[in-house]
Amino acid sequence: MSLVFPPLYAIIDAASLRTSELAFAEMLAESGVKLIQYRNKQASSRLLFEVSSHLVSRMRPAGCRLVVNDRADVAAAADADGVHVGQEDLSVGLAREICGFQRWVGVSTHTRSQLEQAARTTADYVAVGPVFQTTTKENPERVVGLDFIRQARRLTDKPIVAIGGITLERAEEAYRAGANSVAVISDLVNAADPGARARAYLDLAARVESLRS
Repeated sequence: MSLVFPPLYAIIDAASLRTSELAFAEMLAESGVKLIQYRNKQASSRLLFEVSSHLVSRMRPAGCRLVVNDRADVAAAADADGVHVGQEDLSVGLAREICGFQRWVGVSTHTRSQLEQAARTTADYVAVGPVFQTTTKENPERVVGLDFIRQARRLTDKPIVAIGGITLERAEEAYRAGANSVAVISDLVNAADPGARARAYLDLAARVESLRS
């Protein structure tokens, strides 16, 4: 694996926020978060572009990458650092044609066949899940469990992101199963101090990594 991937993949879901996207993103970046995905399923193309562009302009100087969910065209237009696509979105190949190789392209997988296919693409990283029960999607996929992370680790040397129901209490299991990173939504948004919660994830990842070494 040549790509050094941040251990915390923070997802800003506009529908879950109680503050502005920018304020929340700045809080996370100040806490040491290096990778944020922006998700807004209800936004118009114009609004998604405008917010994404604003986030890029504020996150990049802080050394934090911004990935746009679903929309490769918006990611490219906003000069974001990447796009994340699901199984119902553009293929990795088409997203790559739009975004080029200067931006990351990530893909979600929920079955072994999807995982095997993703491993053969130019995807920079592969998300696997839902690892645990999740409440952030209206129609979530079947829970795949920790063993799916282990399968993914055997199948590919691409960075693996565990997603779905991740909490600080469960994150260590995901790291130890082979995940390079954990994607977190609710456990950050609902925390009394999201910045402190983010730092706790980063500290945990560092401890796990030191034990591996």
